[in-house]
Amino acid sequence: MTSTSRPFVLAIHGGAGVIERAQLSEADERAIRADLHAALQSGQAILAQGGSALDAVEAAVVALEEFPRFNAGKGSVYNAQGRHELDASIMDGSCGRAGAVAGVETVRNPIRLARAVMEHSAHVLLISRGAEEFADTLPQVERVANGWFDTDTRRQQLQLEQARERTEAVDAGNLRGRYFGTVGAVARDVHGHLAAATSTGGMTNKRYGRVGDTPLIGAGTWADRQVAVSCTGWGEYFIRNAVAHDIAARVAYGGATVAEAADQVIRQQLPRLGGDGGAIAVDEQGNIAMPFSTSGMYRGWIGADGSQDTAIF
Repeated sequence: MTSTSRPFVLAIHGGAGVIERAQLSEADERAIRADLHAALQSGQAILAQGGSALDAVEAAVVALEEFPRFNAGKGSVYNAQGRHELDASIMDGSCGRAGAVAGVETVRNPIRLARAVMEHSAHVLLISRGAEEFADTLPQVERVANGWFDTDTRRQQLQLEQARERTEAVDAGNLRGRYFGTVGAVARDVHGHLAAATSTGGMTNKRYGRVGDTPLIGAGTWADRQVAVSCTGWGEYFIRNAVAHDIAARVAYGGATVAEAADQVIRQQLPRLGGDGGAIAVDEQGNIAMPFSTSGMYRGWIGADGSQDTAIF
């Protein structure tokens, strides 16, 4: 580290939602924390060597996509047809470039394809079959059969959701807090550059090619020279409120600290409008914010002082 470099900072999330202590065994909690720690290490290994925030958030999200306890990559939820449709996005705050994919079904690590969209295409967002045709041109993007994402836990969740749907009217009241598992990472590297990345399998039992906030730049992911943000929660509300960008804008134009801005949006504005969820954010000074309005959010961090930890509740 040179005299002009800064301490690196990294924060990750594994989703926000209804996570009750009574329903989470000690063994499951230890396993989740171990996965979060491993993802932190993946990003830390890059940042500690002077690597970029962009490389670090991609590495951390790839690690989370590989852990089936989270709703991204392996272990993604099922749609109404019993298949998996995955979304991801990434943004480089040092230059404002971004890439995203939505509705992909055969890409093992969607965050890698999102970065490829950013770096090897003229576009920002590619969807479904077109995104996979683009993936065909990229030997570095691993492909898998859709069944590779299967897990028994997600199959049971689909069955429960479909059974509930047959007996309950689906409305805003009984959707709140039910969707979680999206993963993400934000980082500041030793050069002071920021980046953010987010990946998800979306909503259990989703229909009609539904796409949430995760692949939408400014809704689920944002990074500029001052703030990097990754969101998780009820995507429709994050889209309607451009949550990730709103947090950054409150810092840039309103003079709020990153903690104030994130709290105002996540814990005040979203609940007033009927939505819920969480976000992780880091600013150019290395301050971290991780607010959520649900009962829990899987999260981990490495602070500018070198401290690190994981948390759920």
